[in-house]
Amino acid sequence: MQDTRLVLVTGLDRGVTGWVAGRLLREEPGTVVVRHDLSGLAEGIVRRTVRTADGPPSETVLELAHGCVSCTLRLDTLPLLRALAAKPDVRRIVLHLDPGVEPEPVCWALHNVLVGDVTIADVATVEAVVAVVDEGRWLTAATGDEPLGLTPEDDRTLAQVAIGQVEFADAIVVTGQAADGWAAARATAVLDRLAPAAPRASSVHRLLDTIPANARRGEVTDAHAPLLAWSPPLEPDCGVALTVFEARRPFHPGRLHEAIDVLLEGVVRTRGRIWVATQPDVALWLESAGGGLRVGHAGAWLATVDDAAWQRASEHRRAKAAVDWHPRWGDRMQEIAILSHDASPGHLVATLREALLTDEELAADWHGYEDPFHAWEPLEDKA
Repeated sequence: MQDTRLVLVTGLDRGVTGWVAGRLLREEPGTVVVRHDLSGLAEGIVRRTVRTADGPPSETVLELAHGCVSCTLRLDTLPLLRALAAKPDVRRIVLHLDPGVEPEPVCWALHNVLVGDVTIADVATVEAVVAVVDEGRWLTAATGDEPLGLTPEDDRTLAQVAIGQVEFADAIVVTGQAADGWAAARATAVLDRLAPAAPRASSVHRLLDTIPANARRGEVTDAHAPLLAWSPPLEPDCGVALTVFEARRPFHPGRLHEAIDVLLEGVVRTRGRIWVATQPDVALWLESAGGGLRVGHAGAWLATVDDAAWQRASEHRRAKAAVDWHPRWGDRMQEIAILSHDASPGHLVATLREALLTDEELAADWHGYEDPFHAWEPLEDKA
């Protein structure tokens, strides 16, 4: 089976990501660029373009299957990628993602959705996810609360997409120019902590060659993976700070619900596992980007599972649980990584700590509190 490589290009600016995809097309013979343009969703259509180095691009207009963007892309993109990977003259496929599409769920589909009897990951290797960032505008987009509104059902914010594109990237192409040196330094400090292993350059030329050997390359990790993978810098820089909040007691659900807004002001990104008193068997996943936040189910704590489920957990998770094991709580704990740009880390930590159960509450019956977090949705890509 031939070794077809797959490069995903993602970013908020359709024109600039198209320029990067075009540069990749010209750099290596046997490259094909596939793009799905979602700008026609209001008309119920998706435009798919396939480009090669010789000949005009091929454009196909697709009707929106079942009114669902994900269904349309999966029903068309995955079979197309498999067909292209089978062609002997195709060595690399560049998947040019629409600005409203995040690379992580696409990579999940590449590894998990069958096309016939194989997944795309069986016939093609993800070489890299390349994110394109406008130095002058990206941080504003990544810290706001503007709704994306790709479809009427789409409740994501622009910040969630901007963060998701960069955080999952193996390499970053930086375009545009910040208003001044201070703004540029702040954007750099955020990128250093959000995607610490991703090399950055002003052009994609030779950039893929500098990606480290241990890069993600499309691998989707679960909710119990390390929160500080690839060793991001922990010291503050230009007011940008990465803070880890840890505690070995549960949150009071009501106080946590009141305190959680602190993560939506002056904070770029929050990711972590939380333990709520009223749900002692369940690890919840807390995630924020700019002004958008969600809480989801991250599976059972290992302290509550049988031996078979323990063995199914990742080696890293089992080792961490063994090291951190508490005689009463097992592996239950709070672990939240907070990337802030305009907030006091001390205030963030103090606010979260005030939401924990007190000693008196721990000694009493704390299972009957009202719980606003029962409305979580399962996180298919996190559990």
